[in-house]
Amino acid sequence: MPQGFDVIVIGAGIMGCSSAFQLAGRGMKVGVFDKRGLGAGSTGKSSAIIRQHYSNEITARMALHSLRVFQNFGEVVGGDAGFRRAGFLVLTAEKDLEGLRANVALQQRVGIETDILSETEVRHRWPFLKTNDLVAAAYEPDSGYADPNLTNGSYAMAAEARGALFQLDTEVTGLRLRSGKVRGVTTSHGTFEAPLVINCAGPWGARVARWAGIEVPVSSCRVQVAFFRRPDGYTAEHPVVADFTTASYWRPETGGLTLVGLIDPSELNHVVDPDSYNEKVGLDFVADAGDRLVRRFPAMEQSASASGYAGLYAITPDWHPVIDELIEGSGFYICSGFSGHGFKLGPAVGLMVADMITGQSTAGMDRRLFRLARFQESDPVRGRYEYSIAG
Repeated sequence: MPQGFDVIVIGAGIMGCSSAFQLAGRGMKVGVFDKRGLGAGSTGKSSAIIRQHYSNEITARMALHSLRVFQNFGEVVGGDAGFRRAGFLVLTAEKDLEGLRANVALQQRVGIETDILSETEVRHRWPFLKTNDLVAAAYEPDSGYADPNLTNGSYAMAAEARGALFQLDTEVTGLRLRSGKVRGVTTSHGTFEAPLVINCAGPWGARVARWAGIEVPVSSCRVQVAFFRRPDGYTAEHPVVADFTTASYWRPETGGLTLVGLIDPSELNHVVDPDSYNEKVGLDFVADAGDRLVRRFPAMEQSASASGYAGLYAITPDWHPVIDELIEGSGFYICSGFSGHGFKLGPAVGLMVADMITGQSTAGMDRRLFRLARFQESDPVRGRYEYSIAG
């Protein structure tokens, strides 16, 4: 007879592992399937920035909840997330000032420690920054970054300790439906039964949804990051920075490196096959990223390139996820489309998914914002900035 579970999770990235941890903690028998391994999709190559700067109350609350988990990861989850408190700095010019002020006010209302700094304050606190084109910044002292693979592995181990079973190197090849209800999945290693299946397949999310005849607007897009070795005199860690004036972000990395990526809506156009794409960073990207970094951090003109890589975002039209039951009453759910800013929300998303599956509710974790129908209703999630990934 096929092995049975209460719920099957497709995908062993941060969303799948966090969801499995929460569901197993509620007494459910959970099976997690991934055709490769832990974090082999978007999670393992995440920049893993932990920040709370969002334009919507729900996402701001999710980010705050998740930060508190990262701050107390050993006690809440177990293991280590590699969280480093570096601070998070949002740099803006005049055109984004109104949005910055509104966002900071919202974040303060929900309990986030953040404040607006003047250009003079930024220059005094971080004298290595060129600030003449800035009008203000937002600063979160408690934010920072984590280790994506360490975090994901810790979630998987904690889920296993609660009874979840991980079937890695096991490709789910189809969904078993009968009379419109889930009965389980077929895989490269046989058939498994479950009345509930959660699609946490990230860049493969749209492909998995089609097994039930549902089109979900999730695109698998190639994105790049570059590393630069900081020169002598600047080896100390700097804050995590989102620089709207150069449309770039950067954060410290171990070994005296700085990781640089872009805040670029055009990444939505770089659609690729998630099973076959160029994972190497391009030299033109390295040059562009370095130029943007030097404009804000002039001393990095003396830095040395330390290569980089390309990963995947699962991007939706409004750059926010779909967390929903794909067919009402079917038992087939989706949690995908986080568009490059999902890792930091992972702890809250696991809680949100567990609530969705068990019919429970947690204050501040209302998933209606992420319903699939919003695209048909012309009611997308809207942020205050033109930089969609900022939320």
